[in-house]
Amino acid sequence: MLAERLAERIARHGPLSYEAFVDAALYDAEEGFYVSGGGAGRRGDFVTAPEVGPLFGAVLARALDAWWIELGRPDPYVVVDVGAGPGTLARSVLAADPACAPALRYVLVERSAAQRGRHADGRLPLVPPAEAFSGGHGDDEADGEGVGGPTGIGPLVVSLADLPAVRVTGVVLANELLDNLPFGMIVWDGRWHEARVGVDRDGDFTEVLVPVAGTLPTGLPPAPSLGARAPLQRAASDWLRAALELLERGRVVAFDYTSTTAAMASQPWRDWLRTYRGHDRGDHPLRQPGRQDITCDVALDQLAAVQEPDAVRTQAQFLAYHGVDELVAQGRRVWEDRAHVGDLAAVRGRSRVREADALTDPDGLGRHTVVEWVRR
Repeated sequence: MLAERLAERIARHGPLSYEAFVDAALYDAEEGFYVSGGGAGRRGDFVTAPEVGPLFGAVLARALDAWWIELGRPDPYVVVDVGAGPGTLARSVLAADPACAPALRYVLVERSAAQRGRHADGRLPLVPPAEAFSGGHGDDEADGEGVGGPTGIGPLVVSLADLPAVRVTGVVLANELLDNLPFGMIVWDGRWHEARVGVDRDGDFTEVLVPVAGTLPTGLPPAPSLGARAPLQRAASDWLRAALELLERGRVVAFDYTSTTAAMASQPWRDWLRTYRGHDRGDHPLRQPGRQDITCDVALDQLAAVQEPDAVRTQAQFLAYHGVDELVAQGRRVWEDRAHVGDLAAVRGRSRVREADALTDPDGLGRHTVVEWVRR
């Protein structure tokens, strides 16, 4: 079992960093949560915006068109969907038939092999990377790392385990990705210490406090309460650097639960560090590794240390800006015209209202922040 392997690793090498423990709990190649079947969906452990229905993808398709036009209609136009899961968002974006489709190369990046296996279900125009990205940057290898090739042949979809290895023009998307990246933990006991994960006499995982490695985030409260905690989101910061470096021109767009380091240090830590299993709140994050999701609010101030965001909106504001009200009105008209028929078009039209309510619910997905970083 994963817990036994982690305990053995601790016995041999000493306490693990919090990052290493969370990384194993979520992504271990044999028993990590996302490898063993955990994930988003109504039959999964939690619901993200794409699983609510196709409306989120339809609005995002409009945003992708706007950003494509802003960039001068490049072809290829590369959209990199990181943490793509089974590809739900890609399917709804393509179903909306965006204007950028002929130029579009939609890259699904998913670390979990089990989730990547669901990309080839026949509903996505999935092609080998070399077919989508051949030529254009010299004689690239046939592993799909180039970004050129014939124009006007999209939309084409590629499935990868990691970010492309060459720079692109387009958009990097991260929908509820950053909150699932491994994070460190600092604890106040008169001064800030970093928590590592050890094993107690009963064989349970426990925290071991050690001096903080590296610099602390700025803006921490000067006199926090004893036992106050805050995350160290080094992996999220590293990811943002890599995503920005990937872009020749374009933007990084992240949808997530956000906060600040100072705010989290002033709150009960289980408010911003949560676990889930089967749509219910889970156990303590150090219990049952591999059997529950572990998610942490994203500290915007730590990401701003990499690059200041160009736009920070609520999800409701982002959806409104890119035309959700127009799409809902269209759906309402279809329902009113075809309610007497009761066909699939009518049902889909009525569903748009329900989906919009769910996506903007301030006690649910409406808590999301949409953060954009532009690379000019």
